[in-house]
Amino acid sequence: MFRIVIGALGAFAMALPAMAQVQRFPASFSTQDVQTNGVTIHVRVGGQGPAVVLLHGFGDTGDMWAPLATDLARDHTVVVPDLRGMGLSSHPEGGYDKRTQAADVRSVLMQLGLDHAAIVGHDIGTMVAYAYAARYPDKTEKLVVMDAPVPGILPWDQIVRSPLLWHFDFGGPVAGRERIYLDRFWNEFAGDPSKIDEATREHYAKLYALPGAMHSAFAQFRSIRQDAEENLASMATKLTMPVLAVGGEKSFGANEAVVMRNAAVTVTELVIPNSGHWLMEEEPAATIAAVRAFLLSK
Repeated sequence: MFRIVIGALGAFAMALPAMAQVQRFPASFSTQDVQTNGVTIHVRVGGQGPAVVLLHGFGDTGDMWAPLATDLARDHTVVVPDLRGMGLSSHPEGGYDKRTQAADVRSVLMQLGLDHAAIVGHDIGTMVAYAYAARYPDKTEKLVVMDAPVPGILPWDQIVRSPLLWHFDFGGPVAGRERIYLDRFWNEFAGDPSKIDEATREHYAKLYALPGAMHSAFAQFRSIRQDAEENLASMATKLTMPVLAVGGEKSFGANEAVVMRNAAVTVTELVIPNSGHWLMEEEPAATIAAVRAFLLSK
């Protein structure tokens, strides 16, 4: 079985800053707006080799993945969409259940001429990643889920009672106060809030202040009850592709693997030391090394 040894991560010699910045994608990446399922999905594509899809969550957009995409593009075709209603994708009224968004991802891949892919998700992206793997198991080479529960998958009923998840049912007016709202998550869910630097906060606050952005973000959470019902049905057939379950030491931790062992046969557990929820901002080098090692493992 594939094992990740944290001590070996130090061998990963990328020159990453100690304080996260909003890194741009390499010039070799192209951007496209893909029409599918009544929505326009903004996508970044670069590299060459086996395909890997990187799915972001709330508080971020696909921009969060620039450091990982830069690394993986050395030997992978990297596809980085903004989920429906988020980032620079369009804002339809519906379709925010994760099964529908899995179909968005599938359509994007098909239009890019890609059939099989590894799927990587963080936060809401984890929920979409699981839905994709459950809906298209024969098209999913590997699955990486990062620091988020999966609705309906045990012990969901206990997880969802956490007061930290109050926002799952929130949909109040935040127009003009997006930065205040987002700061709460960046601060409370981080192991070290200072690692979510001002440039990062300002970048995403502007994107979430775009017309319709917060309305769509709330819709992502309002769909979670539907997601839970659909995932309960999916869980009857466990995933058979290799799964890497990553949690931040100061956030979801080993619980990521606890959840996924109820939904998949072969699960590798990894806890990123010193990190809270925002793995790519707080501990990018360790996170990148772990994902790369897993994708290259046999």
